[in-house]
Amino acid sequence: MRSEPSEQPSPEFPPGTRVQPATCETHGDFEQKVFPVLGKELKSACPECSRITREKTEAAEQANKAMEIRMAMERKLGAALIPKRFAGKTLDGYVAATSEQRKALNTCRRYAAEFKQIAEAGRCLLLLGKPGTGKTHLSVAIANEIMAKSSATAVYRTIGSVLQAIRATYDRTSDQSESQILSSLISPSLLILDEIGVSKEKPSDFELTTLFAIINGRYEQMRPTVIVSNLEAKALPDAIGDRCIDRLREGGVIVIPFEWESQRGKDGF
Repeated sequence: MRSEPSEQPSPEFPPGTRVQPATCETHGDFEQKVFPVLGKELKSACPECSRITREKTEAAEQANKAMEIRMAMERKLGAALIPKRFAGKTLDGYVAATSEQRKALNTCRRYAAEFKQIAEAGRCLLLLGKPGTGKTHLSVAIANEIMAKSSATAVYRTIGSVLQAIRATYDRTSDQSESQILSSLISPSLLILDEIGVSKEKPSDFELTTLFAIINGRYEQMRPTVIVSNLEAKALPDAIGDRCIDRLREGGVIVIPFEWESQRGKDGF
């Protein structure tokens, strides 16, 4: 039978604190600390019970934090407007079979990995060249990467969808104003503009003005833009205008040429 030690002062705690024997119905005997608080006595609980409660609380907090992160990511991905076909694209999922493809992939990896510095400089990225070579895959993979690993936001839009959305504001069939649409394209940490120069016709003044409003708006805020186009670099000025080209160059534009044949229908595309 356990001998009952006498109550004694505790040198490890504030004056007036004492240690006394106590028993937990679940974990048995333990040393209970008694603290004097405003004329009353506050007694410590069983340390094992306290440990279990603390671990449960921490587990619940971690589960809630993980849920918040998942919900935040879902909101970010939804706001990104990435098409379903490309929503799951990753850098690891891009099949690089040639040295040119590996160089393109590695450049995109660095762009995503160094996005904090990229964003501070407003450094833009141009993915230019033949169709079906993985330009959209890599651009969306960059967006998915930075959104998953940081608080950065990203938006993917084709220039055609942007022009259509703005035209809809003119005949009042849209619930957004032109300024709201432009703001939604200027404010994200990263903007991907795809299908630039897809039409063989000369761009209209409306298209050039809209492109400049977006690119110049992001330039003024020092926010990087990714341009995706089937055009070669030398043909890009005719599609977006010299003023846009000038803004994109600021901060040291990165240009990746995609000169290999279409890979559509193959693994990784």
